Amino acid sequence: MPDAPPGGRAAADDERALVDRALDGDRTALDEVIGIVRDPIYRLALRMAWRPQDAEDATQEILIRIITRLASWRGEAALTTWAYRVAANHLLNRRRSPAAAELTFDAMGDELDRTATAPDHTGPDAELLAEEVRLSCTQAMLQCLDAGERLAYVLGDIVRLPSREASWIAGVSDAAYRKRLQRARAAVRSFTAGRCGVIDPTATCRCARRIDRSIETGRLRGDHLRFARHPVAPEVTAASADLGELRSAAELMRSHPAYAAPGAVTEAVRDLLRTRRYSFLPADAEADAETDAETDAERDADADRR
Repeated sequence: MPDAPPGGRAAADDERALVDRALDGDRTALDEVIGIVRDPIYRLALRMAWRPQDAEDATQEILIRIITRLASWRGEAALTTWAYRVAANHLLNRRRSPAAAELTFDAMGDELDRTATAPDHTGPDAELLAEEVRLSCTQAMLQCLDAGERLAYVLGDIVRLPSREASWIAGVSDAAYRKRLQRARAAVRSFTAGRCGVIDPTATCRCARRIDRSIETGRLRGDHLRFARHPVAPEVTAASADLGELRSAAELMRSHPAYAAPGAVTEAVRDLLRTRRYSFLPADAEADAETDAETDAERDADADRR
């Protein structure tokens, strides 16, 4: 696998200078590096891991990997692109929560169909609760995809990266990546078609109809909204949340806010930096890890071809 995606954007001079200062021991520079990649990595982890607590844990683990492997970044790819690659490799190999592992489109569809004729919830904060249901539901849909397809869908249709860049991040050939993305798109479209009332006014499922059932089953708590009250990154323009304008599954999936990594993630990593309980691996150390990752990726690609 090349050191950068073919035709991808190389790092800017200021990124190279910043990383050089961090490698020379400038802790302020290293903190800036973390600030650049932290929220994009968290958003990727959140889409892959489903729940914020799992995404927080994964983000902290990934940031530590980025810090210790920073010497292997050579600037052929933008810093965030390289960080996505480190994150993708970690997330694909990370153990999933039992709840996420059990999700399937069939089981989820059966559950949603149970409230097809239920009345809308009209209690206090009905709009806010419906928003939480929508965001939670789209997160759950992603978990119904296998890990490789989920990563392809997130990179391609949510982050909207070019195919060659996304395939490099995923560690597979461009053809294998596009095949995964195609399968993931087909699965999500098939699931939402005729069912999701957000993108099809004639469909049966409505977020407001799901509120009472979600409260009853413990999936929704008004005092603990994971997504509707999640901190967001003010400097990022989020996808449009005007539900009346959403007309496709991809637009629905992109309509989440630009979530920000909780402060606890940053503080935990900064504490590590302050106590200097870390060390940079030599540049060639990452090559061995890359070889192992590529072997796994090629095995997955062989399975895709079959």
